[in-house]
Amino acid sequence: MTTSTILLLLLSVLIAAGLSFYQYLYKANYRSKLNLFLAFLRFFSLFLIFVLLINPIISRKTFETTKTPLPIVVDNSQSIALLNKGVNIPGLVESLTQNKTIKAKYNVQLFSFDDDFYSNTALDFKGKQTHIDMAAQNLKQFFRSQNYPVVLLTDGNQTIGNDYVYSFQQNTTVYPLVIGDTTTFFDLKVNQLNVNKYAFLKNKFPAEVFLQYNGTKPVNATFSIQQGNATIHRQNISFSPSKKAQVISVLLSADRVGVQTYKAVISSSEKEKNNYNNTKNFAVEVIDQRSEIALVSAINHPDLGALKRAIESNQQRKVTIVKPNEIKSLQDYNVLILYQPNFEFKSIFEQNKKLQLNTWVITGSSTDFNIMNQYQDQVQFKVSGQNEDYSADYNPQFNSFATENIGFEQFPPLQHPFGTITVKENANALLKSRIRNIGTESPLLSFSENGQKRNAFLFGENIWKWRMESHVKTKSFEQFDILSNKIIQYLASNTAKKSLVVTHESFYNSGETIEITAQYFNKNYEFDEDANLTISLQHKQSGKTKKYDFLKGNAEYKVSLDGLEYGNYTFTVSENRSKTKYSGSFEVLDFEIEKQFVNPDINRLKQLANNTNGKVYYPNQVNELIKNLLDNQNYIPTEKAVIKKTPLIDWVWCLIMLAISLSAEWFIRKYNGLL
Repeated sequence: MTTSTILLLLLSVLIAAGLSFYQYLYKANYRSKLNLFLAFLRFFSLFLIFVLLINPIISRKTFETTKTPLPIVVDNSQSIALLNKGVNIPGLVESLTQNKTIKAKYNVQLFSFDDDFYSNTALDFKGKQTHIDMAAQNLKQFFRSQNYPVVLLTDGNQTIGNDYVYSFQQNTTVYPLVIGDTTTFFDLKVNQLNVNKYAFLKNKFPAEVFLQYNGTKPVNATFSIQQGNATIHRQNISFSPSKKAQVISVLLSADRVGVQTYKAVISSSEKEKNNYNNTKNFAVEVIDQRSEIALVSAINHPDLGALKRAIESNQQRKVTIVKPNEIKSLQDYNVLILYQPNFEFKSIFEQNKKLQLNTWVITGSSTDFNIMNQYQDQVQFKVSGQNEDYSADYNPQFNSFATENIGFEQFPPLQHPFGTITVKENANALLKSRIRNIGTESPLLSFSENGQKRNAFLFGENIWKWRMESHVKTKSFEQFDILSNKIIQYLASNTAKKSLVVTHESFYNSGETIEITAQYFNKNYEFDEDANLTISLQHKQSGKTKKYDFLKGNAEYKVSLDGLEYGNYTFTVSENRSKTKYSGSFEVLDFEIEKQFVNPDINRLKQLANNTNGKVYYPNQVNELIKNLLDNQNYIPTEKAVIKKTPLIDWVWCLIMLAISLSAEWFIRKYNGLL
């Protein structure tokens, strides 16, 4: 309180006393107790009014003790229970969190994690994943810009996330408390398996398997891949203390359509502590993309052989070169390539009016353009009898399918009658034509889509020169062949738009998050944000049925199916208002990653401790850990003074006392007839 404020308060006392004396005592003939009491009330009221007008600042000083946070972070995954059957982990946690001396020095907080992060939740050691990196990131958010230690109870076997060794912030000291038996056990393990999710029928697909050995003596083992009761691959391998890992690459045949489940197995005559990690299931969805393509031409031309070889470079394609009058039924084919149609193609056009097969039309100097204008309305031709050479300009805005510029501008020009080519507005040109150095803006290779019908148009012959030029530049036909197959793929894929589109995988690993997304469209094919979607799920082996509701997300609906046991499932997604349904199936493979370990990852935990200036401890060293935490002078509780300044006008009691004193004075004067 300043000197001026004190002088004003003293002056207020004098003025309040003088006014009270003058009003009640100065001219009074008899100074009764009533007059004295009324004078006191008047003095008290006037003094409070003056004090509130002066509004002095009242300072109050208190002391607060701030303790260093001590997060105790416990791994709550399945591997903890599997590797630590002889250790009372809850008792170990309690000895740290309930220690009175620790609590006197630190602000102890208990956290746990598996694939998520929890605060003060019961430990059950049923987590399907271990995400130590996420625990480190959450601690950074909770204790920003603070210097604190962390006690980490874990086996160090992380299954998802970034490398936790470098995840903790630099002002944090980590003390890993290693959970698990550190004794080295003999163990063979299928550590990792890389395989594509999809393969094409009649093709071979690669499987890359990483095998790991843990032991102290040489051992011979057998690796095999099984499908059902059949062994489709087997080979002998050997390990030693200096050769603890091997990579096996196998080519497997895709002989049947659908999801094919396989099992990678490693075994030996030695007894192991953990046999679960000797096997890893995997699955591949085999897709039948076989397409029968009719390459129809009334003339002989080098383009026919070039197209056939390019398209059949994909084993899923079969091209039949046929004359127009030799085709009895178009139903035997998936795609038509009409090479330079003339009057002999009338029957082909007539048949395709009903079948509506997707068509690739290639025009040139032998094309009858009157027939083209008569039997299709996608392109209108007004051409002369004079031929012109047309070069190609790549259109980077093309978006009908993914492609790249393979050097079209340097390819030899194609030959085509000179004239005007008019295409519909919904056409999308991949290549535009150029006459020498002058761009015409007319299409050279164009695609159109009308409902379910798709068409492609190439306005020029001698495309065989493009294939040869591509080989000259790259020493391979691959780039040209890939382009040809993308065109066929575009024409072969004409799935109609559906009102309910559901996205899901054909198989999942047990323990991983299973998400199914869906989109529902109204009759105008606009995303319906008010759809009511549910999924009914049935386990084929047990017959158990579950039902879930979809949650709306960003332009999609999503449902998470957690805790599903392994096996085959069928499901039906329903939109409850329109009764639209989609049915599908998937398989949950028998694979739990938390059961793959036999030892804690000591090396990584030691590296973590070294990076953060901490130290590794074991369950029988918990008292040493407590002593270290107590003796560590880097983490001492700090006491700080807190000064709170409050204006007197904020004190409600001052106003209440003023109201009471004024009211009391008025009532007493009224009662005694002094008003």
